Amino acid sequence: MPSPNFEFPVYEAVEEENEEIPDEIKRLLDQEKRTIQPHKEVIELINLGSEEEKKEIKIGASLEASVKERVIVLLREYVDIFAWSYQDMPGLDPEIVEHHLPLKPECPPVMQKLRRTHPDMALKIKEEVQKQIDAGFLITSEYPQWLANIVPVPKKDGKVRMCVDYRDLNKTSQKDDFPLPHIDVLVDSTAKSKVFSFMESFSGYNQIKMAVEDREKTAFITPWGTFCYKVMPFGLTNAGATYQRGMTTLFHDMMHKEIEVYVDDMIVKSGTEEEHVEYLSKMFQRVRKYRLRLNPNKCTFGVRSGKLLGFIVSQKGIEVDPDKVRAIREMPAPQTEKQVRGFLGRLNYISRFISHMTATCGPIFKLLRKNQGIVWTEDCQKAFDSIKEYLMEPPILTPPVEGRPLIMYLTVLEDSMGCVLGQQDETGRKEHAIYYLSKKFTDCESRYTMLEKTCCALAWAAKRLRHYLINHTTWLISKMDPIKYIFEKAALTGRIARWQMLLSEYDIEYRTQKAIKGSILADHLAHQPVEDYQPIKFDFPDEEIIYLKMKDCDEPVFGEGPDPESQWGLIFDGAVNLYGSGIGAIIVTPKGAHIPFTARLQFECTNNIAEYGACIMGIEEAIDLRIKNIDIYGDSALVINQIKGEWETRHAGLIPYRDYARRLLTFFNKVELHHIPRDENQMADALATLSSIVPKVVDDKPWFHDIKKFLQKQEYPPGVSNKDRKTLRRLSSSFFLNNEVLYKRNFAMVLLRCVDQHEADLLMHEIHEGSFGTHPNGHTMAKKVLRAGYYWLTMESDCYKHARKCHKCQIYADKMHLPPTSLNVLSSPWPFSMWGIDMIGRIEPKASNGHRFILVAIDYFTKWVEAASYANVTKQVVMNGAVEAANKNIKKIVQKMVVTYKDWHEMLPFALHGYRTSVRTLTGANPFSLVYGMEAVLPVEPDSRDKWTPNYEGPYVVKKAFSGGAMTLATMDGDELPRPVNADAVKKYFV
Repeated sequence: MPSPNFEFPVYEAVEEENEEIPDEIKRLLDQEKRTIQPHKEVIELINLGSEEEKKEIKIGASLEASVKERVIVLLREYVDIFAWSYQDMPGLDPEIVEHHLPLKPECPPVMQKLRRTHPDMALKIKEEVQKQIDAGFLITSEYPQWLANIVPVPKKDGKVRMCVDYRDLNKTSQKDDFPLPHIDVLVDSTAKSKVFSFMESFSGYNQIKMAVEDREKTAFITPWGTFCYKVMPFGLTNAGATYQRGMTTLFHDMMHKEIEVYVDDMIVKSGTEEEHVEYLSKMFQRVRKYRLRLNPNKCTFGVRSGKLLGFIVSQKGIEVDPDKVRAIREMPAPQTEKQVRGFLGRLNYISRFISHMTATCGPIFKLLRKNQGIVWTEDCQKAFDSIKEYLMEPPILTPPVEGRPLIMYLTVLEDSMGCVLGQQDETGRKEHAIYYLSKKFTDCESRYTMLEKTCCALAWAAKRLRHYLINHTTWLISKMDPIKYIFEKAALTGRIARWQMLLSEYDIEYRTQKAIKGSILADHLAHQPVEDYQPIKFDFPDEEIIYLKMKDCDEPVFGEGPDPESQWGLIFDGAVNLYGSGIGAIIVTPKGAHIPFTARLQFECTNNIAEYGACIMGIEEAIDLRIKNIDIYGDSALVINQIKGEWETRHAGLIPYRDYARRLLTFFNKVELHHIPRDENQMADALATLSSIVPKVVDDKPWFHDIKKFLQKQEYPPGVSNKDRKTLRRLSSSFFLNNEVLYKRNFAMVLLRCVDQHEADLLMHEIHEGSFGTHPNGHTMAKKVLRAGYYWLTMESDCYKHARKCHKCQIYADKMHLPPTSLNVLSSPWPFSMWGIDMIGRIEPKASNGHRFILVAIDYFTKWVEAASYANVTKQVVMNGAVEAANKNIKKIVQKMVVTYKDWHEMLPFALHGYRTSVRTLTGANPFSLVYGMEAVLPVEPDSRDKWTPNYEGPYVVKKAFSGGAMTLATMDGDELPRPVNADAVKKYFV
């Protein structure tokens, strides 16, 4: 290869100088600036060379002395893995990786003409070319087919960085799809550690060799000749993927464990300082073996935090790089589309830290609509100022911990959605944010119903946060339950089916907001903490032994009582959840001791009433202890401010509680009330929550007790509100009382006897798995109960739960091997005119009587089925659809009835009777009623306590008849009954 001649130019420029740097090169340069380095940490310089030729390395000053000495010894041992110049770079082993340039065959080569360059810049380019030739990076190229121009990029020290304009070559290059690491995953994985070492390779891309057959494609032109690269140059479209492939090959068994790698950036991480030295030694051995060289000026070892790809990682979590925040906050209001996109692009990179970014920056996003000029409005300025104010104190995010569920708070607005993913700490008392996410709905999505928008938002968020949700159980908290809507909807439309398929791989559970306390949404709430309030301590040395006792008012606690001038404290909280309502209070003595009190409320109430109850209970206990000066703390701003009189009490149900609490406060000489944040009230909150889950006292009264009592005596339950009285009157109008038996009128005015829970359980057991029980589903069970003439309030849901919990129904459930197909129904003109016949068998094991086959026949009109078992058959019967469906049902019924698998022939008559008395979908009636003209008598009537009571009472005299069919009755003595009765419920009495 001839040596280059730099004395005289050999090419003359024919194109004008292009001073602007191509956007692709700008993007690569910006990406290269995302270096990794320590953050606000004291470091020391260690000289690995001599006094004449210093070779300095940065090391963290916070390391223990013994560990620091081990790190220094290790660095001296492996000083050869650092490069202080191009000559120190032998290049990566080609067996690990080398760069190829596969081109699209249909694209012809492009040879750019030499551009004009300023003489001073040309000399700097000449110097840089000579330096790279001396380092062995470049060779001359005599007859290249591809030719590109140099793009000089000025450096801060006055020198230039020589880049090549490979845009034409990149357009024809085949895309390398080797993935780069997901930045969020890499940052999360790094932030879990305590000690870090940040490293970067020296002139990283130039350490990888170019494939010999592809060197000529990298040729570029200068005034002194044409040259091509022996190493991978900066600016090629697949260079990043090639480098990442090489690093993955080199450290594949260490990645995500001891180290993290992003192209030419490497981070060694560990949980302890001792482990860190071991990981560094292991990595250095690998680096030396495959001839990778590190840049000593960009390496720092043994630090506690550092800047990583625009974020700050440390043991406490993930923070935004203050330089990026400062750049955004110092930006002027954008005036052009390019400036708007630049501002939103900067925000998008740190969007995981910004709550509801889409909604907040909505006016700015609207500026990017098509065919719309950039007009900076007042709303845009407000959004601009709002996001800058938010970034004054951006949140600290925490990577998720395995083994704990994630909590997703989902908020859906009219045109956008926002969510925050969080997780509770090891104590379960506090939550930490992991990721903020927001999205603007498309025009089509904005027309969804609010529930469908919630489903759409959940599906989109799950897709974006898949790397978190796939490995954790996720608790979803939102105003609506999209999980139930998606997975329990009978008819699946296109988008619902897509949402169901997308969400089926995640373990997402819907939880109500009341079930989660200490919410990470607290940063959206404004509260004024009390300055002199001291939160109670949660470290109790004797917390295994807790003794609670309610004191009588006249029982002294400290003889004559405590010092009247002593200052006491009271913290209270109430809890209302799925288990019930509970209240808790803690009295704090002047010396800091804690006296806890707790109780469960035996009535349904709102959270505000529970808070009032907790406050009143604490005040009463303080009065019992003869306390005179007390400070009261609570996390309910409503209760505190209403008692103080600063807020108006508008809810009528809270006024009695407020007035009673105020009367109790008159027993004290000095009282002060303070509102505190929820996270400072955790002990009282815990007491209230524990008391709410204490097993509730079971009421042995039937569900219809109040209705029956109202119909008998026109009496209301004690303590009910006017609204509850109105509800009771409305419900009672659809019930009828005959002596002591209560009936429910259905829409057809048929009377259904009301049964209590015990009788309902007997009915469900007999219908589902009794003598003629066919193990029907919940809906069919409820229909059978109604046809049998019985009713209770939660009948359908109870039947559904009973069928779902049946053991045999679960183990004999259908397996779906094929998709459902349409069936053609054969019609019959009258009963028993057309029959279908089929055979079930051979059945193994055979029955105890030796039978192996069942002959089944079905009438096409009434769906009446006959079946008989046989030991052998002489000819196979031709199958048809109706009989095949009947066979399937009979087999399912017999399966669930058998006990020993050989008694199926004995269960066959019972299965037939159960099938004949079940309503068929096609006819809307059961076969028994169609054949005999009456309903079958089923053994479902529970033992009644009124077995021998008459069906009618009386006689009565009709005092007045109304046009609607009602009448007023009176006894033979003239006493008028309290309520009118329907004429259908009475009959004539003969004397």
